[in-house]
Amino acid sequence: MIEIMIDLQGGAKAPLYEKIYEYIKKEIVEGKMTQGEKLPSTRRLSENLAVSRSTVEMAYDQLLAEGYIKAEPCRGFFVCDITELYRLEKQVSAPKSYEREKKAKKRKVDFSPYAIDTGNFPYNIWRKINKNILLDDSEDLLLSGDGQGEYELRSAIAAYLHQARGVNCSPEEIIIGAGNEYLEILLAQLLGREGTLLMENPGYPRAYYTFLNMGYTVKTVPTAEGGLTLDNVCRENPDLIYMMPSHQFPMGTVMPLKQRLELLKWASEAANRYLIEDDHDSEFRYRGKPIPSLQSIDCYGRVVYLGTFSKSIAPSLRISYMVLPPQLMEKYHSECGFYSTTVPRMQQEVLREFIEQGHFERHLNKMRGIYRSRHDYLLGELKKCSWVKKISGDYAGLHLLVQVDTVLSEEELCNFAAEKGVRVSGISKYLFPEAQSRKEIGKELQAPTLAEPVLLLGYGKLSEREVRHGLELLGGVVREA
Repeated sequence: MIEIMIDLQGGAKAPLYEKIYEYIKKEIVEGKMTQGEKLPSTRRLSENLAVSRSTVEMAYDQLLAEGYIKAEPCRGFFVCDITELYRLEKQVSAPKSYEREKKAKKRKVDFSPYAIDTGNFPYNIWRKINKNILLDDSEDLLLSGDGQGEYELRSAIAAYLHQARGVNCSPEEIIIGAGNEYLEILLAQLLGREGTLLMENPGYPRAYYTFLNMGYTVKTVPTAEGGLTLDNVCRENPDLIYMMPSHQFPMGTVMPLKQRLELLKWASEAANRYLIEDDHDSEFRYRGKPIPSLQSIDCYGRVVYLGTFSKSIAPSLRISYMVLPPQLMEKYHSECGFYSTTVPRMQQEVLREFIEQGHFERHLNKMRGIYRSRHDYLLGELKKCSWVKKISGDYAGLHLLVQVDTVLSEEELCNFAAEKGVRVSGISKYLFPEAQSRKEIGKELQAPTLAEPVLLLGYGKLSEREVRHGLELLGGVVREA
């Protein structure tokens, strides 16, 4: 029988049973305790180590559960054959150069248009809801659940959309998925993969490449030429139109009502025409009344509505929703109704309670006030900068567009800014190549470029001090050119 002596006083702060467990496990893994060797009884080891017997029992129980030892009735505990056990090795420490790079990245002023304020996330409330849900020990939460998303959550989303965005839908018409990209892939399967999709240029890259990868021919119309006007649409004659009518990304434009009605009528004139409304950043508007959704005025059943909680709550939540017209909902049930949901049921339940208990509304109102304050501050500071030629895309969303008076190209300006510690992107990043299909991906296709640099300055995550510092550094880059 093995004699075991362990120093329980030194080393890291950890429960005593865990120290005993780790010591014996290490001895077995390293071959110092071999297969078949007998371990001391729990009583004997507890006496030798001067700890309670329950402490040793807990350590042995853990070793038993993981297969390092086995218990034989009336005989005791013995070391097992561990050749088939999975063992995860600890990761090698990152080199110092990587750590320096990581710290340098943290020091940068990041004007990302995608960034949100995570510091004001209601951690205590979210934690409490999670805890309360787990206290119920509901086995249903461990099952896959409704492939369309839990009905109760869909009901809460339907109520919110009707109140906040004027969307007319029932819970039966909503599909919940892990991100807009998944829902767009699902939609492409419902509509077929040989069609043509039209969108504005510059536009939203993730949607562009998602539909491209699904086999669509993606055509674009320049926003500078009116964007998705009826004339442009009729000239291209697409099957689908991807649009952001309430707040176009990245330009921040709002589609007039007349233009919306014309496109709805156009879509109604052929059997397989649909308008995909991505209600991007719709929650954050700082002047005037909220712009109603396109879906709210659709009397033809031609609008597919997409929304997400990525900006309003957190990107890592990965919960988006799609509202389908009745005819597409029927097709979903017949062709894709067997799909499992891509969002964990437990996460859905937490979000449902977060909405139904009023926390979502309060959080949204709080963040709207915070973002409005940051928007106004950035706008005021930009108006003081001599190098700022024009500001647009204001009073909504989480970024502004700034045309810069400089001899530098947009690429040079962004690169020099990065050297100064400022991360900023130009509008050219969101410009797409002209009509492109999946077959052409391998070709050297270049997006058009603009004559003057236009920067996207996001303010969602930045403090006033960071905004001021970032603009000073940008101004220095322009002056040094």
